[in-house]
Amino acid sequence: MPDAEDLVADALAAVRGTDVRQAERQLDRLMVGTGTADGATAVDAALARRLVRGLGRLWPRGWQPVDVHRIALRRLDAGAARLVRDALAAQRREQAEPVPAWWDDQLRALAALGHDDGRGSSAAPGRDGGRGSSAGRGREGGPDLLAAWTAAEGLDRVDALRVAVDVLALVESLPPIAVLRPPPGSTGTALPRAAGTARSGSPILDRVRALLAKAESTTFPAEAEALTAKAQELIARHSIDEALLAAGAERGDQPSGVRLGVDTPYPGAKALLVQEVAAANRCEAVWSDDLGFTTVLGWPADLVAVELLYTSLLVQATAAMLRGRAERRPGSGRRTKAWDESFLNAFALRIGERLRAATDAATEAAGQTEAGADRLLPVLAQRGEAVQERLETLFPGVTRHRLSVRDTDGWSSGTSAADRASLDVGGGSKPRQVPGRP
Repeated sequence: MPDAEDLVADALAAVRGTDVRQAERQLDRLMVGTGTADGATAVDAALARRLVRGLGRLWPRGWQPVDVHRIALRRLDAGAARLVRDALAAQRREQAEPVPAWWDDQLRALAALGHDDGRGSSAAPGRDGGRGSSAGRGREGGPDLLAAWTAAEGLDRVDALRVAVDVLALVESLPPIAVLRPPPGSTGTALPRAAGTARSGSPILDRVRALLAKAESTTFPAEAEALTAKAQELIARHSIDEALLAAGAERGDQPSGVRLGVDTPYPGAKALLVQEVAAANRCEAVWSDDLGFTTVLGWPADLVAVELLYTSLLVQATAAMLRGRAERRPGSGRRTKAWDESFLNAFALRIGERLRAATDAATEAAGQTEAGADRLLPVLAQRGEAVQERLETLFPGVTRHRLSVRDTDGWSSGTSAADRASLDVGGGSKPRQVPGRP
């Protein structure tokens, strides 16, 4: 009788190859199972165990739960991503301690997605560090994991096995990426929060979120840009406060990193937007096109700012692009991909200039009235050097990507969309105008 583990291994080898018929034959063998009364259960258990083990091997290779979920959604589909969520919850209950709080925060956020889409999801561990419960979705890493997911998705067995094998093949094929934080069970995982670490419950960040929410909801571009500029001003002041606090502490933070999704359509334009927002907040950004994300390196408070601003500005840029399409002159041509991409590129560059102007103004004001330039500027310079060193360590072979503009009309419209209101927040020089042509 065939062994369940061998059946899974053969199916994986076939799906990785180019022979479609062979892959279907191996899938049929998985359907048949081991030939015993519990053959299907044995196959499910073998698939679940190998998937959970595969996830565990990714953490020392730089991957985090949200990264794996994102790439499953990008390369497969929503059903596959839900299987990944269930497997992540199962793998969490097998992890060696200590497990950092941010790791469990990611798992809780992914579990919440299950409730949002109505499919349900395995429960994430509680804040007390407990293992949590499977909430009726089956034993950790056992055959019930796959059976419960299959039932929740409403799939027949052959389709469920096909998706499960595809997910397993994806998980086992992922390459090493930069290790941004110590993974569970490693040295440094359980370090206490250091002085200056960004606090998600900060009143200033709450005000920033409120401003950005208003910017996203308004139908007036000038108001949206003014609200965004005010948010950047508050962010810059918050970053300065955090930098000075960390500089005065016995043990401060170190530069860290986050990964932000930059999926199709127009991933290059989205990566450019991340880069511009990162530069305005003293961070560095590296785009990994094949993996669908940009890695942002910086200090904790600045990383929170970049994530908040990018998420909001992407919504605003998309809305502005759609408005720009509607405002195009009659006879100006079809709504082409080149026009959209040029629009978004110009929008990103112009918004980046305006965000940097707000940061410069806040820095100048802080140097004059709060900390004094003699104290503040060396602190900021030291932090900038630390971020650059982190970049060179994690990405020694990084290359520059040249911006290509293929539609002058789209470029001009994108610049105008980001330049309709004065964003002078007090102090600083007037922002340099982005040319209206490539």
